[in-house]
Amino acid sequence: MELPNACGGSQRLIALAQQLRLYKPPPFPSDDDIEEQRIEETAGKVVSQVGFAESDTPVARDPEKFRPKRAAVLICLFEGDAGDLRVILTKRSSGLSTHSANHWISMQHLLRVVPVIGILNEKEAFKPDPNPAEVEAVFDAPLEMFLKDENRTSKEREWMGDKFLIHFFDYETKNKKYMIWGLTAGILIRAASVVYKRPPNFVEQNPRFKVPRVVDRNTTVW
Repeated sequence: MELPNACGGSQRLIALAQQLRLYKPPPFPSDDDIEEQRIEETAGKVVSQVGFAESDTPVARDPEKFRPKRAAVLICLFEGDAGDLRVILTKRSSGLSTHSANHWISMQHLLRVVPVIGILNEKEAFKPDPNPAEVEAVFDAPLEMFLKDENRTSKEREWMGDKFLIHFFDYETKNKKYMIWGLTAGILIRAASVVYKRPPNFVEQNPRFKVPRVVDRNTTVW
């Protein structure tokens, strides 16, 4: 990615690009780490999905069953007219079968999502042409709102004994109301914390999921 000054970006965007280049994210387990954990936990055993005792009978393993699918999401930032940092968002069409009309991902998809921050130097140059069958709306919101305890609610959920919060942000622009929640909200809270170098004004209570011994692919968390 080129630095914004190469294309006439503002000093703020230049500084942000430099900051992000120097940022070192926390370590995340690799596929090999996950597979090693799985082998250690299930070696030579039949693992119960319903809470019964484990068997000592060796079983064949299917490594792909436990490998999460990979996905990436773009966090596209630009400088608004008021000098604030804003993020471009889309609302998916309600006609889609997966993740439709919302941003929360069910556990049955086992996705490992990698956020990628991009910087848009000139907002006017961004002319989206979305497919209406996939995207219902394109809008932008201030990034800093995801650090504020305003127009925000949360719900506690539990999965495999681990309690966590799902965050919901209400946002209105151009006489249209949007709810930004679930995975999208969680990613933007983290991105805003990195960009503004401070934690949110509320408790995040992120999930601390470990790869389970056996995953029931019909399991869904909402």
